[in-house]
Amino acid sequence: MEFLCPSCQMQLKSEPDQAGQLVRCPGCNSRLQIPADPANMPSSSLMKRGAANSTTGRYGWKETDPTNPDMFVSLGIGVALLAFWFLILLPFNPAAGKSNSAYTTMEFVASLFFKHFLVSVLNTLFFCWSIAILFLKFQKLRHQKAALLLDVLPLRIGKEINAGNVAQFIDHVYKLPRKLRDSLMVNRIRKALELFEIRQSASDVREMMASQSDIDSARIGGSYTLTRAFLWAIPLLGFIGTVIGLSQAIGGMNFANIEDVGKIVSSINNVTSGLGTAFDATLLGLVLAMTLNFPLNSLSKQEDDNLNAIDAFCNEVLLPRLNDGVGAGNGDAAAIADTVVKQLANAHQDLLADLNALSSRMVDYATSLDEKMAAFQNTVTEEFVTKTAAMRDESDKAVKESMEKVSTYLGGLDSGIKSLNEVLGTLGGKQIVIETKRKWPWS
Repeated sequence: MEFLCPSCQMQLKSEPDQAGQLVRCPGCNSRLQIPADPANMPSSSLMKRGAANSTTGRYGWKETDPTNPDMFVSLGIGVALLAFWFLILLPFNPAAGKSNSAYTTMEFVASLFFKHFLVSVLNTLFFCWSIAILFLKFQKLRHQKAALLLDVLPLRIGKEINAGNVAQFIDHVYKLPRKLRDSLMVNRIRKALELFEIRQSASDVREMMASQSDIDSARIGGSYTLTRAFLWAIPLLGFIGTVIGLSQAIGGMNFANIEDVGKIVSSINNVTSGLGTAFDATLLGLVLAMTLNFPLNSLSKQEDDNLNAIDAFCNEVLLPRLNDGVGAGNGDAAAIADTVVKQLANAHQDLLADLNALSSRMVDYATSLDEKMAAFQNTVTEEFVTKTAAMRDESDKAVKESMEKVSTYLGGLDSGIKSLNEVLGTLGGKQIVIETKRKWPWS
């Protein structure tokens, strides 16, 4: 059923048996009530299938889990079985000082459960819970087997299923008893007929039923997860109880007075009796695990056989009667051609998806390369500016030092010229006569 949220006007959808329930809108989180009157729903939500169905209108039914029982119901049954079992064993619980060799059969059984009480209670609870789950699953399996007896595709409507009478077959399925129509086989037949009514393709129905078979098989296999976990935990808890018993027995050894032989013998007797008690926990765990293993695997095989029977019915009864309008002589060729076309279309879609992924990757690489080149250019520019500024500073410093030296030299030259001018000024117009004394050869 389809309806609108009165607060945010979001299009919502629910199962028909949920009509009248209070739910929260996933869009605005406001509380609303699912409408119970189909007349208030859009006409597109009515499951009308041609003239044969225009007056009845089909809204389907909610599919219940065909193999997983309710967790709390199974737990309640398991706790009740646990309490009942311990109440039966309570009168047979042997006295504390009674020897093991004097136990009766029921006293021996009771001692296995009461010696390591906590471990035994947990093991028995897991065992009883598993038995409750298997019992409820067996009831569901009986329901599934009973549905196999239904005449889902009656010959009175037609020997073959085609576009003209498929709506009548669907109407017949909807008229089956509500208790039996909610089963793996009836649900699968209903889905196959509804798909055939829409697509008019036997190959599409074949693929859908193969996929539905895998889904049902996975659901059945997953329904044993908790029971197999209990099957693994029961012997492990038994080993834990044995380890606890061993540690207590060894801890009770007392050889403080070695000379007293009687005390030593008594201590050894206590240890050996404690060891026997410790291994009882492992014995109980192994017995419970072995007892649980047989009905678990037996029920699993029965569910697999039931699923195989449903697959065989679909392949041997439903599919041969589907007539999608293809001629008898060209049916196989058309089916092969249709399959080849679909495979090529799927391969083409995969190729396009790979090309899109490759293109996206190349764009990412190009973007990354541009970013790296821009970062490299920025680095080179910064280094060039830094080096140029350093060279300019060094050149300015060298020129400044050279100018200072030239200024120093020019200052000294200026002082020399001034001194020379002063000397020349002092001399004024005086002349300096330098006489050269001639020497004669004979003097």
